[in-house]
Amino acid sequence: MAFGRWEFKMTFSLSFTTVVSLFSLILLHANAFPLHHRHPRSATHNYRDALSKSILFFEGQRSGRLPPNQRMSWRRNSALSDGSAMHVDLVGGYYDAGDNVKFGFPMAFTTTMLSWSVIEFGGLMKSELQNAREAIRWGTDYLLKATVHPNTIYVQVGDAKKDHACWERPEDMDTPRSVFKIDANTPGSEVAAETAAALAAASLVFRRTDPTYSRILVRRAIRVFQFADKYRGSYSNALKPYVCPFYCSYSGYQDELLWGAAWLHKATKNPMYLNYIKVNGQILGAAEFDNTFGWDNKHAGARILLSKEFLVQRIQSLHDYKGHADNFVCSLIPGSSFSSTQYTPGGLLFKMSDSNMQYVTSTSFLLLTYAKYLTQAHTVVNCGGITVTPKRLRTIAKKQVDYLLGDNPLKMSYMVGYGPRYPRRIHHRGSSLPSIATHPGKIQCSAGFSVMNSQSPNPNILVGAIVGGPDLHDRFPDQRSDYEQSEPATYINSPLVGALAYLAHSFGQL
Repeated sequence: MAFGRWEFKMTFSLSFTTVVSLFSLILLHANAFPLHHRHPRSATHNYRDALSKSILFFEGQRSGRLPPNQRMSWRRNSALSDGSAMHVDLVGGYYDAGDNVKFGFPMAFTTTMLSWSVIEFGGLMKSELQNAREAIRWGTDYLLKATVHPNTIYVQVGDAKKDHACWERPEDMDTPRSVFKIDANTPGSEVAAETAAALAAASLVFRRTDPTYSRILVRRAIRVFQFADKYRGSYSNALKPYVCPFYCSYSGYQDELLWGAAWLHKATKNPMYLNYIKVNGQILGAAEFDNTFGWDNKHAGARILLSKEFLVQRIQSLHDYKGHADNFVCSLIPGSSFSSTQYTPGGLLFKMSDSNMQYVTSTSFLLLTYAKYLTQAHTVVNCGGITVTPKRLRTIAKKQVDYLLGDNPLKMSYMVGYGPRYPRRIHHRGSSLPSIATHPGKIQCSAGFSVMNSQSPNPNILVGAIVGGPDLHDRFPDQRSDYEQSEPATYINSPLVGALAYLAHSFGQL
């Protein structure tokens, strides 16, 4: 590992004892701040298996024409005419959760977080790295289609209200595939800036393995961010009847502009973006005490991402982001005077009743990533007199991931297909209805509700899907109709990919 800015100028006159002492000091320093910490104890979980399954899940969410190497074999082609309503090719991409709508805002965030997972921990993924890249590319291929026309982004395919009135397989879907877009007249800065972030982050993933594709992604990211910043406005205003209450932007678009600029700075190194962050950071909410990180609010993620530029790259003008990132960490530390986080009696971080597990996975990823940056900079976090080391951050993240995988009062894994006990009745149309292979005949719109309301387990195992999770009291009813607790989503899985790669490596499983 690199030793930061340490420089040793040794002359041949140094005594043998001095050299040994210096060497011992180096070893001591390296051991105090290991970049990828190896745990001496054996793991209680098979993180490598969980990693493999967390990536496989994305194949179950694919829309469009499935490739020959499709591993989730109960799925088939679907939505092959998407975009035709506006004479544009919008075939592909991901269904966000348990329905058959393609929402561009969470799809872009999913792609950003999958990319960040690979950027930080892809070097540890071994054989799973290629699968992770394919999951990212399935997202970016679609986002390139959605941004093909300048100053326009096609942000949704499918009428959510009409889709939700049916319980049918994506392969049978006959609800309207309406197309909704943002443009100069109907702006949507949050979804545009998140799309730019996804394209920029993914360009770093493919920089070495497919430089041509990487250049296409970064050029498009630059153009899309320019559109997001020039035509400011919330897509929740312009498209309110269609995107709300499903993926309304409650946090505004300022956080995405900062987040998008941070990713473009990282991807291009163009000083224009660093200057944009310096000039606009405070206006865009850099210092706000909002410590929820997910598909809607990017503030905490932007703070951690930009803290690296100060901690590791030594960009002094971004000094404040170390403090902002520390505030996020301190909000999670029980006993800290800055603590503002609720935990269940079983120890799970609890932000809200609807799809809480997304905040567990995103927070775990941020903690492991910040621990990596702090280690590289040989520094710690101070929470009002409590010293928080990178090791402490890793311990907190591991505890959250272990709870998700089964170390909880119910001894329930909240990842489908992992461990002996996991949710059997997830809120997911394709998983709950018979597959095309077993039931080739069409299942009509309302016919599926008899299955949705039944107690029978889902016939198709959506391997790797992580559901919304238990309530504030660690309870989980495993009811298909309970979308708050039983529905999986792409943005729950995407940050966990990086966290599981780190844990699998640190326990010697990769």
